[in-house]
Amino acid sequence: MSMTREEILEWLTCADATPLFGRAREVRVRTKGNAVFLRGLIELSSICDRDCLYCGLRRSNAHAHRYAMADDAILACAAMARDLAFGTVVLQAGECARLWTRDRVAELVRRIKGETGQRVTLSLGERSEADTAAWRAAGADRYLLRFETSDRNLFAHIHPGAGLSGPHPRVDQLRRMRAQGYEIGSGIMLGLPGQTLSSVADDLLLFAALRLDMVGLGPYLAHPETPLAREATPSEVPVSAEFTCRCYALTRLLLPEANIPSTTALSTLDPERGRERGLVSGANVFMPNLTPKAVREGYQIYPDKICVVAPEADSLEALHATFTKLGLRPVSA
Repeated sequence: MSMTREEILEWLTCADATPLFGRAREVRVRTKGNAVFLRGLIELSSICDRDCLYCGLRRSNAHAHRYAMADDAILACAAMARDLAFGTVVLQAGECARLWTRDRVAELVRRIKGETGQRVTLSLGERSEADTAAWRAAGADRYLLRFETSDRNLFAHIHPGAGLSGPHPRVDQLRRMRAQGYEIGSGIMLGLPGQTLSSVADDLLLFAALRLDMVGLGPYLAHPETPLAREATPSEVPVSAEFTCRCYALTRLLLPEANIPSTTALSTLDPERGRERGLVSGANVFMPNLTPKAVREGYQIYPDKICVVAPEADSLEALHATFTKLGLRPVSA
C-alpha cells in the first residue's frame, strides 16, 4: 500500500501503535499465511578491509578476532542447512574482495547449489557489476546489501571514503543487481548518532521505491571498540524494541509481499521477547546461525550477540516453541 512521509512520521511518533501492529499482522497473514521461512546463516569471515565507524569488524579494530572459513567447511554448513530442512543459506562476510574473489565465490555458489540444492543468498558488501554478474550466472538467487541510511551526509560520516557526490553507492548496486535478475534485500540501522525521524521515514519510502524482496531492520547496538560508540551526537531515533517493531509493521504495509526477518539485533536488545515481538509485528523470516562454534564468536559486529544456533537442540527447540505459541509454521524457502 502507498503511504506518505507524513503518515509514516505520525505512526513513528504516535502514543499508541496498537492499530498499526494489527494492520501489519492482517497483511502478513494475507500474504504469507502462517509460514515462517527458515534460512541458515553462515558467517564466512570476520576479516574486513573497510573501516566503517559502527562495526566491530572494522579493519582498525586491533582487538577483533579474525578468521576465515575454508570452502569445505562452508559446504558442510550448507549440508547441515539441507538436513535441517532450511531452504536457503545466507553467505555473509566482512568486505574483503581479495579473500572472497569473483572466481572463489562463483565456485562456492555452484558447489552449494549442486551438492545441497540450497538457494543461495550472498551478503558480501559493495562489489563490482562484473562480480555480481558472475555470481548470478553461477546460480546465486539473492543478494543482501543494507544501505544503512538514505541520508547521504550520515552515510558518508559512518563510511569513511564514501563521499557525497554521485548516487548512493549501495542503492546504485541494488538497482544494478535487480537488473541482473537477483532478488534484492536491504535494510537500515535504527538509532544511529545523528539520525533523524525524517530520515527513517525516507528510508522506509526508499524500501518501497526499490521494490525490495527482503528487508532487514535492526536497532543500532554500539560496539565499544568503534568511533561511533564514543560519539556524543544525539539521535532522534530511539534504540528500542518497540520502535524497531513499528518499523517492521510499516515495512510490511509498504511492501506486503516482502520477506522481513526478525533480526538478531532485536533479540539481543530484548532477549526475553524480541523474537516474538518481531514476528507479531510483521516479520516472517528467521535465520538460525550455522557458523561453526570454533569461530562464531569472532563475528562480532556488536557485542553480546544473541542468536539461534543450529543444530543445537535447545536453541532450535526454543525457536519452534515460539512458533507454536504464535500459531506459526516453519517452512523451507
